[in-house]
Amino acid sequence: MNKITNHMPTAELQALDAAHHMHPFTANTALGKKGARIMTQGKGVWLTDSEGNKIIDGMAGLWCVNIGYGRPELGEVAKRQMDELSYYNTFFQTSHVPAIALAAKIAELAPAGMNHVFFAGSGSEANDTNIRLVRRYWDIKGQPEKRVIIARTNGYHGSTIGGGSLGGMSGIHAHGGKLAGIVHIGEPNYWDQGGDMTPEAFGLMRAQELEAMILNLGVENVAAFIGEPIQGAGGVIVPPSTYWPEIQRIVDKYGILLIADEVITGFGRTGNWFGSQTFGIKPHIMTIAKGLSSGYQPIGGSVVCDEVAAVIGTDEFNHGYTYSGHPVAAAVALENLRIIQEEGIVEHVRDVAHPHLAAKWAALADHPMVGDAQLVGLMGSIALTPNKEKRAKFSSETGTVGYRCRERCFANNLIMRHVGDRMIIAPPLVITPEEIDVLIARAKTSLDECYAGLKADGLFK
Repeated sequence: MNKITNHMPTAELQALDAAHHMHPFTANTALGKKGARIMTQGKGVWLTDSEGNKIIDGMAGLWCVNIGYGRPELGEVAKRQMDELSYYNTFFQTSHVPAIALAAKIAELAPAGMNHVFFAGSGSEANDTNIRLVRRYWDIKGQPEKRVIIARTNGYHGSTIGGGSLGGMSGIHAHGGKLAGIVHIGEPNYWDQGGDMTPEAFGLMRAQELEAMILNLGVENVAAFIGEPIQGAGGVIVPPSTYWPEIQRIVDKYGILLIADEVITGFGRTGNWFGSQTFGIKPHIMTIAKGLSSGYQPIGGSVVCDEVAAVIGTDEFNHGYTYSGHPVAAAVALENLRIIQEEGIVEHVRDVAHPHLAAKWAALADHPMVGDAQLVGLMGSIALTPNKEKRAKFSSETGTVGYRCRERCFANNLIMRHVGDRMIIAPPLVITPEEIDVLIARAKTSLDECYAGLKADGLFK
């Protein structure tokens, strides 16, 4: 086989891709007929495909490229680390400098009392770790019956069997089932489910489902509650202001562990280092990944509070991965955190990018097809609807309007993701005001084209 390069014709790359590459969350036969879009370069917030199109990435890859594409410092650090110590494990009472330094840096940045890190290769792996962590914690404390973990419908915690079980997405559960001992309560999705309630009353009602579930199961059986500060893959669902304070009250009252899944919301996405700080959450464990290395290397982990780490540390913890704390991944993540901190990227989100985007994003709700616009930091969603006043959903006969809108975005060289009939963004945190203007202009054009297409098909009156 000849060497495969970016300079090959797109059709040849697509044919090879279809012949050999199985894509995640994809009907691969259908994609093979259509042909994947082949990305060849990235710089800042921009991608270039094999046809030479310049695409603004409104999703930071998969929510992860916080510092933007093409930072040479990370490649230089990776090479230096490969030359010095390309790999060693952290089993068998050994360690190495990159893992030590990264764990110490994360502890410095994390909320007070969160001083310990168990490394994994991804957020999914870290959430699998969390299942074992919380169950082992209660084992050691002499309460092995406390095994049930409560999560939320439409939450996302990864796609491994463990992470997928914690997540509340039936489509994932349908492909291989889910673990026993994990149950789900309702999500704080006011737009879709709030009815005639106020957002504040709805937020309290949804949070109080946790207390009802604890009492139904018996507090003696409940180990932990897990939730994303903002549901990401569920559609960027921003909870009402009453939700997280009530969740905190309940976990504190019943003495169960609280896991904040910060895979998306961590490392500046919400305008603070962690979403838990934005919402006033006090977790026992935080799941981290994605922005930890800005996607430049696969790495994740569980940030563990002092009390839980002290209990776990009293006995052997029979858990770990070949690549836990991989030296190259750890070195790259450490350099990524240096860039975020020294270049003031969290402050840029809070003081520059979010304020510039906020008004323009809210104005999208004036579009005839948009009923709601939510934005926290650089994480936003708009709800598509045929009737704003009734917060109505499109008929199932319409098909997924969000998918139609996403296709128009792609055609207009904007990457915006859809979740059902919600459109969502999470651009690189380094996006400038001028680039935000481009993103918004292309989003408006795509909404207009989708709306025109629905009207032409008689699907929007």
